[in-house]
Amino acid sequence: MSDHTEDSIKSFNAAIIEEFRANDGKVAAFGDAPVVILNTIGAKSGAIRSTPLVALVDDSGMCVFASKAGAPTHPAWYHNLVANPEITVEYGTESFDALVEEMPEAEGQAKLSAQAALMPQFGDYIESASPRVIPAFRITRR
Repeated sequence: MSDHTEDSIKSFNAAIIEEFRANDGKVAAFGDAPVVILNTIGAKSGAIRSTPLVALVDDSGMCVFASKAGAPTHPAWYHNLVANPEITVEYGTESFDALVEEMPEAEGQAKLSAQAALMPQFGDYIESASPRVIPAFRITRR
C-alpha cells in the first residue's frame, strides 16, 4: 500500500471517529449499521490505535471482521488484536473494556456470511479477498 493510500485511510478513519464521537456513535455514511471503535495497542509500536469498524451485533454478542475491504492482506489492527487482545471498545455512547478472540474459521465464516446478508459489500469483500480467509473476532465485555 502506498503512503498516499495509507494517509487517505488514516484521514478517512479520523473523520469517521470524530463523527462517531460527536453523534453518540452514529455515522451517516454507515446508516443504521452498528459502528464500533476498537482502541487497540499497536503490536510493534505499543501505541494506542483507534479503528472504526462496522460490527455484527446479534443474539450471541458482537463481532468484527478483518476484511480490509477485500484486500489480499490482513489489516494492521488484526496483528494488534492477535498480539494484545485486551482492548477498549466504543459503541454508541459507551466505552467498555473487552477481550477480543479470533473465532475458529467455520464459526467466523458463518458470522461473516450473516454480515454479508445484512450488508452485501461484505460479500464483495469475501470474493475480493479470496483466497485469503477473512478472520472474524468475537468481542467479549470484561
